[in-house]
Amino acid sequence: MRSSPDRRLTRLMVPAAALLALGLALALPDNDRLWDTLNRALPAPPDPRVVVVGIDDASLQDYGPLPGWPRGLYGQALRTLDEAGVQTVGLDLPLSDLGGGGALTTIFARPNVVVAVEPGETLAVPRARTGVDTLNTDPGGTVRRFQTAYPAPGGALQPSFARQLAVSAGQPVPLETRPQLLRHRRGDPAHLAVIPFRDVVNGNVRFGDLQGRVVLIGLTAEGRPGAAWRDVAGEVTPAVLLHARAVSTLLGAPLLKLPLWLTALLAVAAAVLAVLVRGLWGFVIALGALGLAVPLWLVNVLFPGMTVSLAAIVGTALVALERWWTLRNLGTRDPLTGFGNRLAFTRAIEDRWPGRAGRPIGLLLVDLSGFRRVNETYGRAAGDEVLRQLATRLQSSKRRGDMVFRWGPDEFAVLLDNARPADLTRLSEGVQQSVDGLSYRDLTVRASVGAAATGPETRTPTDLVEAASRSRYRMKYQQEQRE
Repeated sequence: MRSSPDRRLTRLMVPAAALLALGLALALPDNDRLWDTLNRALPAPPDPRVVVVGIDDASLQDYGPLPGWPRGLYGQALRTLDEAGVQTVGLDLPLSDLGGGGALTTIFARPNVVVAVEPGETLAVPRARTGVDTLNTDPGGTVRRFQTAYPAPGGALQPSFARQLAVSAGQPVPLETRPQLLRHRRGDPAHLAVIPFRDVVNGNVRFGDLQGRVVLIGLTAEGRPGAAWRDVAGEVTPAVLLHARAVSTLLGAPLLKLPLWLTALLAVAAAVLAVLVRGLWGFVIALGALGLAVPLWLVNVLFPGMTVSLAAIVGTALVALERWWTLRNLGTRDPLTGFGNRLAFTRAIEDRWPGRAGRPIGLLLVDLSGFRRVNETYGRAAGDEVLRQLATRLQSSKRRGDMVFRWGPDEFAVLLDNARPADLTRLSEGVQQSVDGLSYRDLTVRASVGAAATGPETRTPTDLVEAASRSRYRMKYQQEQRE
């Protein structure tokens, strides 16, 4: 049984949706905007293992500008931290502000101290552990990601400041240039986020707040150029706090990103399901994909909800396109056979008529005898089956460029492209042979084929139709005389 174009179009929707969703997944594997939104809306709790010692405005007022600080201040601060039992210390200060000297050589050479350096910069202190003092910023100056390693000018990888601190704290972190999402942290009054540097120097701290902690020392004073960036929430944040968030991200549970093949599979599944369920259910699938990103974020899974959601919308758009096409052709399409109806025939012949001189137009009219008897004996469903059988035979016997139409209840028309009079008889006989022997159970249905082609005497499409009709009646009469 021949499928109608509408049914064939429906079957094409599934592979089309799958291919489009696959392309979407390959083009949009990451959902940075979605993850930024979740990062702002669902920040992680502060990590109690990470503490910041801030060189604030009060510390600068007490000790003056950083380059002029006595070297003993750093030693005194580190002695306090050692007495408190900190695990590791990171110094996030420009080397020009730290200065040099033998005292600093002894301080920086400690195994639990990490010093931040600029990319390509080296610290002239033997055995000192260093990390690159940089963060990934977008063109707007916002820090959303960081790396555990950055390429050096010579091609080697330099570990980042946050990575060195995490390793010093006992967390194995590989050197990777792949950007990682920087987890946003919410404030917690019960957690002491920043300890003033002068309090550490003077020993005015509770050792319980520092014992076993990872401590970062850096500038938190306002107005220092280059010492602050914007975080994902748009707030101006000191660089040392952003480094602290990077360390917390490395020490905490890793954010798992779905592999590309799984993202593609989910996108294809969403698009295909949207096509199969049809209607507005595709938008429900799209909203569900976006909503699923929230609980998965809470368990540290980066779910590409935007990509999957867009894939579902693509499937819904294809369903809408199919319905638009169906409605567009509803008035010119026979729903039983899928062929064009009489209106479609009129439009087709009028469209081809101006070029008939170079490409003659042929017309075959096929008439069924005995069709009414099938309907009366076995019902309308049996008659529909006979019509579908005839439609299948006509479709298989036509040439490329020919068009088949349902002309009437038991009549079909075949519009022939470039049918010269010499070929008309052969084409007519070929169609007659293809439709001969049509029957339903014990009833035989006979088909009569009339043929005509454009020539000097056919001035209008009506002339062509009338000529084909006369030929059909002659053929039908001759068949009846032979019986």
